[in-house]
Amino acid sequence: MNDKILIIEDDERLAKLILTYLTRYHYHVTWHDHGDTAEDVINHTSPDLIILDVMLPGKSGFDICRDIRANYPGRILIMTANDDSIDEILGLEIGADDYLAKPVEPRLLLARIRALLRRKENAHEHYENSDHIDKPNESAQVFGQLLINLTNRTATLSKQVLDLTTSEFDLLCLFADSHGKILSRDNIFNQMRGIDFDGMDRSIDARVSRLRKKLLDDPDNPHFIKTVRGKGYLFCPEGAQSE
Repeated sequence: MNDKILIIEDDERLAKLILTYLTRYHYHVTWHDHGDTAEDVINHTSPDLIILDVMLPGKSGFDICRDIRANYPGRILIMTANDDSIDEILGLEIGADDYLAKPVEPRLLLARIRALLRRKENAHEHYENSDHIDKPNESAQVFGQLLINLTNRTATLSKQVLDLTTSEFDLLCLFADSHGKILSRDNIFNQMRGIDFDGMDRSIDARVSRLRKKLLDDPDNPHFIKTVRGKGYLFCPEGAQSE
């Protein structure tokens, strides 16, 4: 079945251009144009990815993102006419997976969507029985009290399930796979977004900051994700073991 994409955008011309373009690549694309009713449409259609405009009638894209993030397991790509790094960081802080400024170049939009959906095969898999969540298996990685279960894409800390977005879980997996090795921002940016780091984008720092909060990591003295000045980030299993 083709991936389902929902465009929430009040600019009819832009929305139809994006819809037509993405349909050529065999995505199942629908469009909605109002903020107040967007959450109902999301719940009804269960899209794999949402392209979400910020300036919407009735309710802003930021408010929609914040309100749905806890229960929506798919990807959220925020799109706005305001090319402002503060807005980008805000969007990522409230749970967006990526951010694009208008005007949007179609090939760049397609590349971002493909990168976001790259690991979608397991994105909606969850176990109903919580007993399965904190039991290590062949697809789990264990670092002290932190358990990362790849099968159902959950992570637990001290047997408490972490409320991670899909991109946060992917970032945690990337760190875990490279534990003990320094990951540069360029490494992380390329793995997470499928494009090269431009040296200015601060979204990786925002993602790391958000993940640290979920891991209850003290930013001044982190146990899990350490900042290596001038080089990048280091995931430390030794710190995790000491929790």
